[in-house]
Amino acid sequence: MVYLPMSITDKKEWKSRLVDPEKVLSRIKPGMSIFLGTGVAEPRTLVKSLMASDAGNLRDLEFIQLMSFGQAVSIAEKDTQKFRLKTFFPGWVASEAINAGSVDLIPTPFSRIPLLIESGTIGIDAAFIQITPPDKAGYCSLGPAIDVARQAMEQASLVVGEISDQTPRTLGDTFVHIDDFDYLVEATEPPIYFQRWPVDEVYEKVGANVASLIQDGSCIAFSVDPLFDSLAHHLKGKRHLGIHSPFFTDALMDLVKSGAVTNRRKGIFLGKSVAAYAIGTAELMHWLHRNPLIEFQGIDVVADPKRIGANDHLMVILPARKVDLTGGIALHSGKRNVGAGPGEAQEFFKGAAFSKGGRTVFALPSRNLENKPNIVISVEGYPNQFSNRESLDLVVTEYGVASMTGRTTRERALALIDIAHPDDRADLVRLAKEKHLLFPDQIYLSGSGHLYPEELACDHTFKESLTVRFRAIKPSDVDEMRRLFYRFSDKAVYYRYFSPIKTMPHAKMQEYVNVDYRKTMSIVGLMGEPGEGRIIAEGRYVRLHDLPYADVAFVVDEDYQGKGIATFLFKMLVGIAKEKGMEGFKADVLATNKSMLKVFESAGDAPIQAVMDGGVYELTIPFSEKGSTG
Repeated sequence: MVYLPMSITDKKEWKSRLVDPEKVLSRIKPGMSIFLGTGVAEPRTLVKSLMASDAGNLRDLEFIQLMSFGQAVSIAEKDTQKFRLKTFFPGWVASEAINAGSVDLIPTPFSRIPLLIESGTIGIDAAFIQITPPDKAGYCSLGPAIDVARQAMEQASLVVGEISDQTPRTLGDTFVHIDDFDYLVEATEPPIYFQRWPVDEVYEKVGANVASLIQDGSCIAFSVDPLFDSLAHHLKGKRHLGIHSPFFTDALMDLVKSGAVTNRRKGIFLGKSVAAYAIGTAELMHWLHRNPLIEFQGIDVVADPKRIGANDHLMVILPARKVDLTGGIALHSGKRNVGAGPGEAQEFFKGAAFSKGGRTVFALPSRNLENKPNIVISVEGYPNQFSNRESLDLVVTEYGVASMTGRTTRERALALIDIAHPDDRADLVRLAKEKHLLFPDQIYLSGSGHLYPEELACDHTFKESLTVRFRAIKPSDVDEMRRLFYRFSDKAVYYRYFSPIKTMPHAKMQEYVNVDYRKTMSIVGLMGEPGEGRIIAEGRYVRLHDLPYADVAFVVDEDYQGKGIATFLFKMLVGIAKEKGMEGFKADVLATNKSMLKVFESAGDAPIQAVMDGGVYELTIPFSEKGSTG
């Protein structure tokens, strides 16, 4: 390797060492493997010169590029006899070229790529690296893509630096000395910028639902997709978030600026947002320049599962193309796919397994741009499959969250049908029955999906800092409601049902959880992690057909009684019933059920009418003085 003098102290001195791209290309020999930086860090001036040159020595070349977001792909497609691109990631513009046979894919987890280069398994003869101008000590920054540039430079016999004054001087493991380069060329081509993803109404809802799962102090892995632009917006009210992510984007810049990200609860790189790449606008690149809050590290560090898992409460969030009723995933391919190939997803899933409190989430709209279902009976036949069903915790659409953790295939199917597009649910139930994923007698009330009152979801904190999440009941609650029934004592069952019921078979309970929300309202209370948890309470009313009244009843897990949960449910149901034009409730309560009588007594604005019959109080609970029994 030819070394330049070290005393680079000003622009005039390093400029004197610049050469034309043609001189660099004259050093290339047929059959060489040339490493190129990725995306915003692609050395576009050198690549453009390669494209335009007809020199006889530029034949049968290999380009090695981790992720192909730039113009290198078009070179490989233009003349496969002259250039051949090898990439480790099939996303973005490379996917179509790979399918056409003009670009080669090397399927490898990102964290293993540096070792493949260091060991010589993947040979590198020349490395074309985009860098910043050197500082007074002669050090340049690798800018917005650390990549595997260091390993490529160590293996290459020809190392070329393309100096761009539009490249941000990023901090972290980014610095290389100007003496490490055989040649320097000056960039005449601007960097490749990527505009923000447009976010529509559906993605706004998906992002909001994902954000509801993320608690203060969580560490997040981001990617490039409209999901993340929406998610960042909805996370601005969180506190002490951390970032350990392959990509840093404009959405993350906004989130850091909001103050929600402090990185103070991370296990490694305390106080720093960690990334290997930056992809985004010129505004983002300007903001990253000398920004001490952002730590750029090589892909072997960022994608290492043990390092990922060193952060507690890691939330791995990935966009999906399709999800089937068993939890099988088909990832995006082509231009929608940037950083979520099966190998990369697997590494972060492993990291979540190492992380204390780590969780894994796939998110997607319920339908695609062609208005076809994204939740399907099977992902068989779709490319880019991620088959680790066992490690998947949650699936999110604009219609809610489906928990996969510890669920049977039947329970998974019910939960996923609940968050499918309402117009697709009846067909999914039918297909799931045919595939024996659901019981043959599974009920589905036509139109119930469109009627589901998602706006009723809320949290409330009771005595002793007990926080309970409330929402309307769903068909997939059938097993949780059965478990709640079997936790009750005989006395509690008798108070609720006025008979000594001993069993609650699935057939009977599924009739209970499939409700017509126009006539019946059932609100359940849940404890546990957002998106998961167990049902500890339920309150419901059923409207009477001949009166502007409804029958009302409650059940609360005996471990949580006396904390005000039943009273909260009752007041919640009163508010809902009033909005639907009802004038009051009716209830039958055993005379010995003093606690429930107190709940009803706390209701009101109007006196309760009580009639005793056979040890049972028949209560009429008007919502106002004008309420009447007709």
